[in-house]
Parts: sequence; structure tokens; C-alpha cells
Amino acid sequence: MRSARKPLSTYRRVVIKIGSALLVDRARGLKTTWLDAICADIAALKSQGVDVLVVSSGAIALGRSVLKLPAGALKLEESQAAAAVGQISLARAWSESLSRDAIIAGQVLLTLGDTEERRRYLNARATMTQLLKMGAIPIINENDTVATSEIRYGDNDRLAARVATMIGADLLVLLSDIDGLYTAPPHLDPEAKFIEIIPSITPEIEAMAGGAASELSRGGMRTKIDAGKMATSAGCAMIIASGKVDHPLAALAEGARSSWFAPSTTPVTARKTWIAGQLLPSGTLAIDAGAETALRSGKSLLPAGVRDVTGTFSRGDTIAIVSADGREIARGLASYDADETRQIAGRKSGDISEILGYAGRAAMVHRDDLVMTGTLPDAQATTRATCETERNDIDA
Repeated sequence: MRSARKPLSTYRRVVIKIGSALLVDRARGLKTTWLDAICADIAALKSQGVDVLVVSSGAIALGRSVLKLPAGALKLEESQAAAAVGQISLARAWSESLSRDAIIAGQVLLTLGDTEERRRYLNARATMTQLLKMGAIPIINENDTVATSEIRYGDNDRLAARVATMIGADLLVLLSDIDGLYTAPPHLDPEAKFIEIIPSITPEIEAMAGGAASELSRGGMRTKIDAGKMATSAGCAMIIASGKVDHPLAALAEGARSSWFAPSTTPVTARKTWIAGQLLPSGTLAIDAGAETALRSGKSLLPAGVRDVTGTFSRGDTIAIVSADGREIARGLASYDADETRQIAGRKSGDISEILGYAGRAAMVHRDDLVMTGTLPDAQATTRATCETERNDIDA
């Protein structure tokens, strides 16, 4: 598996995520020397024919520095105001630094809705693809000026993974203040062991995830593992590496310590990647053991196997499918709206016409619109985590 790791220059398209603590110093503001160094790395990578996209944190942290806001948690409206100021400063800094190598930067601000709603997802992808064709570097961030706690990613690790899957990247690099995955948080457990190669993200790997390591960073190891699941399932490798040194990409090329997550050898199709990557499903279907067995064998979900329906959703919305013990096992696109789904749940497909008054689809979720997700966090847990980070953190 070690031999499967490739030099950065051999990848076709790379997404680089940069944490706030790397870009912004609480006392001094933007770390311009570090920014210039990584822009030089990006220019070198681009000169070797690699498409590069950057997911840059730092807007809120930089904005609060410019506005001289006091330390501590910010209210939502304060975070949004800080983001409005910080986004201008951050975009200008990236543009000026990349221009030293005659590279044009293009700012792309995304919200959760931009990647959860199919048409907006495709539009965002088209914009970034066109920027790459024109030789520009997309600088991407969550649009914190308009996003609220209920409709936001809450961290740029998962946003970066979403960007990587939507743009068809074959490598995602997460640069932060930790150099990789350990068996336990190394700052808490001196016996923690470093893991260099992760062939697949198992429940054991997920259990190793710790909390955030920096006050400026809301994306702890938990969100990095979530990002890895999204990216690797789409056939995109992922690297977690430290960005504390100048020229962190050059350091990676020279063998700096990092953790490499192998891409799936059987990536799901682009459409199913989008389905699997939904962070906030509109509803949940609880199914029985027989239906779970059918799904795992590649079959569609029929109404007869559905035991409970929660949430409010319309036909075509993404819904989570959970087992009898509450484990999420799949996500898919609903064939019926929530009210109709409740009416036909537990009934035979042949009864649908009589119950609803029209002949609908036999499947509650057709197999072509369904993807197995294993242990992806359920919608409620994701929502809770997102709201907690919004209340307690200051990162962008």
C-alpha cells in the first residue's frame, strides 16, 4: 500500500484545504510570509500541469482581527460581519500573492445549499471548471456572511471534500496544525501512535478521531475523517499533513510526515457521490432487517420494508435510510413526498395505486437513486455538531 502513494506532481487535480491557524495570527493578523510560501508551492505544482483548487479558511478570524474584536465566542451576526470584512482581505491577499507568479485567483463563495441542491451544485461545478480551464486558481470558502447555523457546513474539511468530489479531484490535501492521524489525540496521550497509511476508513479508524487542536480551528480530526469518507468513496485520495512549516507542499514532496488515505477502488458514480455527500438529508426511513439485506444485495427499497418515516421531504429530496437499530446504512432520493411515504410505508407495492389514487413507482427509493453509506453520521448528529461549532468557534 505504501507504494500506492504518488508524488503530488503526478496527480491530475488537487484540492488543498488550509486551516485558519495557518493563515491568521491572533495578534498580528495575516501570516503573509507563510501565504507567499504556499502560493509559491501552488505555482510550482501548477507549472507541472496539475489543476489546483484552494479551500481557504480564515475569513472570520481575519475579519475579527481587522475589526479588533475581543477574544471569545462571537454572536452569529458578529461572525457574519467579521466574515464580510475578512473575505475582502483574504481574497485580496490570495490574489496579490499568487500574482507574483502571474497566476490569477478567482473567489468562489459557497453555502451548504449550493452543494445540496442539485442544480446549484452543477452550476458551482461549472464555474470552478471554467476557472481551471482559464488557468486561474479557484479560492473557495463557505459564504459565512449569509449562512446560518442550520444551513452551513460548519467546517472547511467537509467543504473541501465536497469540492473535491464535485470537481472530480484525485487528491485532497488537508493542511492544519496536526501532521496526520494518530491512534489517540497526541496532545492528550503520549503513547498515541502515528498512522501513515489508511487503506480504508473503518469503525476503528473513526474511533481514533479527537477534538479540535487549536482555538482558531473548528475542524478537529472528526471532521477530517468525515471528509475522508466523502472523498475516498468518490475515488479521491486524501492526505492529512501539517502546514506549520513554510512551503508545506514542497515539504510533502520531500517526504514530510503525513497520513495518506487510499481512494476506493470502486468509486460510486458522480450522481451517487452527490447523494452520499449530502450533509443534511430531508428525512429518514427506518427499515426492517429484510429490507436491509435487500439493499446490501443491490436491490431497491420497497414500501413493505419501511417501518417508520420522519421528517418533511418532497419527491426527489435526499433521505437517510437507517436500520432497525438506528444505524444509517444508505441515502437515496425519495420517490414520494413525506405524506405519501407515510401512507404506503409497510404496504405492498401493488397496493400503491389504491392507496394514493395513482400508479406511482413500485420502489420507495430506486436502486439507481440509492447509495450505501455505512457509518456516515446521521442527519440529526450532523445538525447538532454544525450548530455547536457555530456557537463555540471563530474560524471561517
